[in-house]
Amino acid sequence: MKDSVAGIDYRFSDRRLLEEALTHRSIGAGNYERLEFLGDSVLSMVISSRLFELHPEASEGDLTKMRARLVRGATLAELAGAIELGRAVMMDSAMMKSGGFRNTSILADTFEAMLGAIYLDGGLEACREVILTQFEPLIEAMPAVEQLKDPKTKLQEWLQARGRPLPLYALEFEEGAAHAKTFYVSCVLDDGTRAEAEGSSRSAAEQSAAARLLDGFREQGE
Repeated sequence: MKDSVAGIDYRFSDRRLLEEALTHRSIGAGNYERLEFLGDSVLSMVISSRLFELHPEASEGDLTKMRARLVRGATLAELAGAIELGRAVMMDSAMMKSGGFRNTSILADTFEAMLGAIYLDGGLEACREVILTQFEPLIEAMPAVEQLKDPKTKLQEWLQARGRPLPLYALEFEEGAAHAKTFYVSCVLDDGTRAEAEGSSRSAAEQSAAARLLDGFREQGE
């Protein structure tokens, strides 16, 4: 077993921790789930502390939005993909054949598990250095807080500013294998205006539907 991960400037003293961090639950016991839990907490604390330092005038709500943008699954999966972490994950043949090593959820979970393993092996400061090395470019490129609001939040605020009720989201149907489902949802307003969208999760599909409605309002100059 190697003592490091390509693209991460850290060498493990206890290689068993790295092995556990790279073991998917399809293998059985001794998988990365406990380390993922720990890594998630350490990541949140380090990013929260860094944002607190960099934005002394930001409100609690603004800091929360910035942190959510940085530690969301999509961001973690992108970072994991950049260092090809998926190729190092050990999983059973069925999961491998189904493309599990490219699954964004697995990539994000493994990235957090790796951070948890580094924390146990080298302590908080070592883990902090790894986290900030990976995230500093993203922190520097962080857009204005207003731009961080997701489409559902923006749509809700747009409606509330006009005294209108919240939209109704409904799951129309879903299709595909359990590990690769596509969800189709609708978003309907009080005046009957509606938009439909699809996504790899119900939440993602709802965000896309809200975005389509907002795009329509902008085109109409509203």
